[in-house]
Amino acid sequence: MGLTSVGLGSGLDINGIVSALVSSEQAPKVAQFDAKEGAINAEISALGFLKSSLSEFKSSLSFLSKTDSFDSQSVSLSKSTYLSATVSNSAVSGSYNVAVEQLAVSQKVGSAPVSDVTAALDEGSLNFAVDGNSFDVAVTTEDTLQMLVSKINSAKDNVGVTATIVNSDAGAKLVLTSNKTGTANNITVSATDTGAGTVLADTFAMTELQPAKDSIVYIDGLKLTSSSNTVEGAIDGVTLNLKDADIDKPTTLTVAQNTGSIKTGIKSFVEAFNAMSKTITDLTSYNAATETAAVLQGDSLPRGIQSQLRGVISSAFATSNGNLSLASIGITTTRSGTLEIDDEILTAALKNNVTGIKEMFTTEDTGVATKLDGYLDSYVGTGSIIDSRDSSLDGNLERLSDQREVFARKMAAFEARLFKQYNYMDLIVGQLSTQSSDLQSRLDSLPGLVSQNN
Repeated sequence: MGLTSVGLGSGLDINGIVSALVSSEQAPKVAQFDAKEGAINAEISALGFLKSSLSEFKSSLSFLSKTDSFDSQSVSLSKSTYLSATVSNSAVSGSYNVAVEQLAVSQKVGSAPVSDVTAALDEGSLNFAVDGNSFDVAVTTEDTLQMLVSKINSAKDNVGVTATIVNSDAGAKLVLTSNKTGTANNITVSATDTGAGTVLADTFAMTELQPAKDSIVYIDGLKLTSSSNTVEGAIDGVTLNLKDADIDKPTTLTVAQNTGSIKTGIKSFVEAFNAMSKTITDLTSYNAATETAAVLQGDSLPRGIQSQLRGVISSAFATSNGNLSLASIGITTTRSGTLEIDDEILTAALKNNVTGIKEMFTTEDTGVATKLDGYLDSYVGTGSIIDSRDSSLDGNLERLSDQREVFARKMAAFEARLFKQYNYMDLIVGQLSTQSSDLQSRLDSLPGLVSQNN
């Protein structure tokens, strides 16, 4: 680049002139680039909001598209004093009269009383058996009754016995408790002395302190005995957890369809649909007062999505109990295009025809949830329509960036050309000025020539 300071020959501000000329040429094009880039980024952002909203609506369909969601059962009790209950989906709806006669109890046995739990015992071994399984504890001449508690409880092969020391007026006893309830889990103790005396055999001549008991429960008058207070299988799909016993105070247990979870799923579906509808409305609206159009106003993509989804929402669906529609179960479309629920109609529909509603939502390829899910996947899945639009817009941004670079090079060349031209002009003007001054000097020196300035 040539001389870029204030013109030495002409006195002109060459920098200012070139800058103004370049700016006047550059500014409109840069503004055009900025506007186009802003529009593309705004469209990318709008498509992102649209895709996010569609994805959230698609997620809300997950629960309603599964048959298991409509097979859920719940259990209720007339009172909670004597038992609690849990239920699986395999349970059959019905009502049962449950009376608890007896709770299951663990057996407790105690050793002979000793006056000093820290006194050494004799050498030998102890064998503990529960329900056909056993383990041994070796006893040394240094072991005391207190030390045996730790040995028994920490034995790696302990088959279900917990030991403790209980003090009484008669002396201290080593008490063993079966870890499991029921008569099948009684404890048997065998002591073997290897020393001269019979200290172990005498000490571990066990007496029963608390007999084991099985639980006894009556279900609709049918007796069931169990070794545990957790009773499974008495009623298909129901587990009873016994807490107290009184044969004269039965509890009514009711298994029923869990329509509460279905209603929650339908409510989430409606809320997600309405949120999606609002997003589409916001992205395609036109404000007449401000004469401002939203980013996707007039775009065929959101209109196509709305048309497809509303077509499904308003359709009738064949079920084994006749044709059903969302409107027939209390889900109607408002004038603004959103959905609303009539809770009374929905509650009655779930009570009287939950099987039909399940088919309406879950039937493969033709159900409400499955059809909507398929449509939405074409818009938000990998390689979807929105992904293709995003890729196209990203390509536009890349091309715009290339155009900016080409234009920047063009402006740099234009600026260099201007500097070259103005510097050359400045040089010529400077030469002419020098020649003019020299000529004036020569003329002034001629004899007889009188300067007008004098």
